[in-house]
Amino acid sequence: MPIDESLAFRPLNIAVATVSDTRDAASDTSGDTLVARIADAGHLLAARTIVRDEVPVLVALLNSWIDDPGIDVVITTGGTGVTGRDVTPEALDRVIEKPVPGFGELFRWLSFQSIGTSTIQSRACAGVARGTYIFCLPGSTGAVKDGWDGILLSQLDSRHRPCNFADLIPRLQER
Repeated sequence: MPIDESLAFRPLNIAVATVSDTRDAASDTSGDTLVARIADAGHLLAARTIVRDEVPVLVALLNSWIDDPGIDVVITTGGTGVTGRDVTPEALDRVIEKPVPGFGELFRWLSFQSIGTSTIQSRACAGVARGTYIFCLPGSTGAVKDGWDGILLSQLDSRHRPCNFADLIPRLQER
């Protein structure tokens, strides 16, 4: 998609949470991939953590980041599958005001090109809560690449045309 080079790039403050019962800082390859892509794009890493697959824990983290004026965007990786411990979409449902269904739809379309029908197991999702975007990606490194490279890289770039998520941030809390 076209980037209007005549416009100045506006970096966003992005927080990253890996949702996992098994990963730690040494084994969080999807989180590392996401953080590297955020930096390469010129955005700022506002926070990073690993949190267990537990709805109350994830809801508390999301709420604290949503209420932090230094965070524009939250991206989670992990917990979007269909097993009993995958609870990221359920946690997101407890905090968002407006879902962004097109994110999950587009993610699965892009993912289909890489992994075929296995993409149906993904519950990638997104929404807006109190002026903050939240994007929930699956936990594989490939899924992070698909979500960032195929959607978020351009949509979080204020120069992307014809429109982008970044330009809407000042208007997210309009009533």
